[in-house]
Amino acid sequence: MKTLILNGSPRINGDTNSLIRHITSKKLDEYKIVNAYRCDISPCVDCRYCWKNKGCSINDEMQAVYQYIQKCDNILIASPLYFSELTGKLLDVGSRLQTYFCARFFRNEEPIAKSKKGAVILVGGGDGHIDKAYDTACTLLHHMNCHNIHEAVYSHSTNIIPAINDEHTLMGLNSIYDFFIN
Repeated sequence: MKTLILNGSPRINGDTNSLIRHITSKKLDEYKIVNAYRCDISPCVDCRYCWKNKGCSINDEMQAVYQYIQKCDNILIASPLYFSELTGKLLDVGSRLQTYFCARFFRNEEPIAKSKKGAVILVGGGDGHIDKAYDTACTLLHHMNCHNIHEAVYSHSTNIIPAINDEHTLMGLNSIYDFFIN
């Protein structure tokens, strides 16, 4: 079982990363973490290369991510909430999934043959609105051929209690793990 984790957190020791560490400590067979704030992945520049060609014209770390997407079984998107949305850097990485959209709708190709399971972890200390961020994450997951998506796991009161101490969130992480391995 191979799992791709797209991490939208800028904080190495923050709440989102503590939840990622918790789920990866549960003995996932193999996983790759793409940290949106520390990777060399540029956003899409709308060059339109992918309108007619497979892949992307930008040669950076996203090339390895594309390869991992092809062979992985699960994809997890984890992000803090910024104004009730995924972080900007994570959206930059997500913009590079445009090649999959173009494959389907412009070139009439199926870019990812293997279906995957998807999940979303959202963390914040704000107003508690996750719908917009979850919808965006599901859109990204759909473009990576995830149509079996776990309900959102979230921790809202990180300004009061660390996410790793939120019992509801920990139960959700265990549920994601079970979902991925079964």
